[in-house]
Amino acid sequence: MKSLYEEMLSHRNEAQIANLSRFFKTGKGQYGEGDQFLGIKVPITRQIVKERWASTSFEELERCVTSPLHEIRLAALLTLIQIFKHAKKEPEKQKRCVDFYLSHTAHINNWDLVDLSCYELLGAWLMDKDRSLLYDLAKNGKTIWEQRIGIVSTMKFVRNDQLEDTFKIADILLHHSHDLIQKAVGWLLREAGKHDEAQLKAYMKTRYKEMPRTALRYAIERFEEAERKAYLLGQI
Repeated sequence: MKSLYEEMLSHRNEAQIANLSRFFKTGKGQYGEGDQFLGIKVPITRQIVKERWASTSFEELERCVTSPLHEIRLAALLTLIQIFKHAKKEPEKQKRCVDFYLSHTAHINNWDLVDLSCYELLGAWLMDKDRSLLYDLAKNGKTIWEQRIGIVSTMKFVRNDQLEDTFKIADILLHHSHDLIQKAVGWLLREAGKHDEAQLKAYMKTRYKEMPRTALRYAIERFEEAERKAYLLGQI
């Protein structure tokens, strides 16, 4: 049987490489500068992971997550999630997954790699634990990707009607200059609003005038049109 790495390589699709490279901004000076692609779409990667996760070792995960090839790094992260999920009665193994993830954040270096992994792993792990790790990532993360992990990981809490951390971490990142952080903040605020719109509006009332425009637009996306316009015009 092929390893995870070898199986991913065998699905290389030259026709998709240029499109994915443009989509993930790999040009000079862009946030994904220098990243390399195989041209594999996410559903195919998920199917490979479904077939290979149980036989993939941490040594193989190390090989994959440090690969220069974007989709192989994603496959490693999705495999790590499956190992984590199937180790519910093995807390030491779950912790090993979390420690592995946190020790490889330098390779979790694009928004899809963050968004498709962090809340299913870190968020799930922290459901019944102290969550200061996420505050530290948001405040002191060495890269925008670590900071994005800090806010997006709270999606797991939001989906369990626990909104406090999302609002607090949004405050840490509220004035961030990078649009990928602004989008993440606005996205998570919007998701929190699906569970408690009144709480979102109370939060927005005292902050919306100072929020970056991108974060604001994402956060109010589900509001009625007239209300959205009032927010954008500063008339709330």
